[in-house]
Amino acid sequence: MNDEYKAPTIEDIHEEMLKDISNDYEKEIGTFTNDLTKTYAMQSYQARKKIELLFSKLDVNNYHDTELERYVFQRKGLKRKESNPSTGVITVEGNGTINLGDLFETQSGTQFKATETVIINDSNNVKIEAVIPGIKGNVGANTITLIPITIQGITQITNINPTIDGYDEETDESLVERYLIDIQKPPTSGNIYHYMQWSREVVGVGNSKVFPLWDGDNTVQVVIIDDEKLQATTELIERVQDYIDPKGEDNITWGAGYGQAPIGAYCSVISAMPKNISVISTLVLESGYTIEQVHLGAEQAIKNYLKEIAFLKKSVSYAILASIILSVEGISDWSSFTINGETKNINIGDKEVAVLESVVLNE
Repeated sequence: MNDEYKAPTIEDIHEEMLKDISNDYEKEIGTFTNDLTKTYAMQSYQARKKIELLFSKLDVNNYHDTELERYVFQRKGLKRKESNPSTGVITVEGNGTINLGDLFETQSGTQFKATETVIINDSNNVKIEAVIPGIKGNVGANTITLIPITIQGITQITNINPTIDGYDEETDESLVERYLIDIQKPPTSGNIYHYMQWSREVVGVGNSKVFPLWDGDNTVQVVIIDDEKLQATTELIERVQDYIDPKGEDNITWGAGYGQAPIGAYCSVISAMPKNISVISTLVLESGYTIEQVHLGAEQAIKNYLKEIAFLKKSVSYAILASIILSVEGISDWSSFTINGETKNINIGDKEVAVLESVVLNE
């Protein structure tokens, strides 16, 4: 079955109609026959465009935004994963009280709010979360230094560690992928695909692998990466663990069926280990470009490639990465190119994810 339909143009419809009319009739431009058939061709084109649109809806990849959400929910009960606010801890100095909801921010204006009330005597830690959910709330260490509204007695704040666990709303591509997994690999009775489905339902999980019987009978290991296709944080691992098979204090509830996993199934959730990728290349640049100008583009292009292959390919392709470098604006050619010091593919383990460690470009 051909899954594509393209509406013919008005001119094509009109020409076909004129061909079907006997030459006994005048059909030149300006005649009654020509005008009448042209009018019908115009109306027919509008109808056929609607048919083209309807035909395209046979493919879930042609749905977007709320239309996609409605489509997958009606058929499989799937919902788009909402965004998640990043969390962290700030160190507060002074003598006063930080109340629940008090605001703090970075120099660039990313705001955080206190999630607890803490009395500050000289110095104390306060838990915070981003006001606006999403990945932009993941900021570096020592960047939260401002108090937009003065808090009496508080003299200084900072975050010693980065904030983490902020994730954007699930993309259309991810939602379609989960829908297709549900359709093509039906989850049932705690099979492998059920564990894949459960792990992917947790906000922040970008993909997962399932290893049955990894530590004997009734054991399952789920290896996850985050939405950015990078190593998962401890917080994300704990959320997935609690959703599928909460271990509880001293592993009391582990395997007891208090999560999605059936009774008697001991599920352990871990993160994929990073497989560090270092690229070194000597380039031939186009006229007017410098190494500094092309570096960011090269780095981002490599990251995008590693993100595309995460948990899908078993190696980082030397040939593909070498060609990706050439696609970066300002780069004409390269005279040497290595990945981790090699001129060959770099293997990725079953429980690893390729992560860009460094890009060194020379001229």
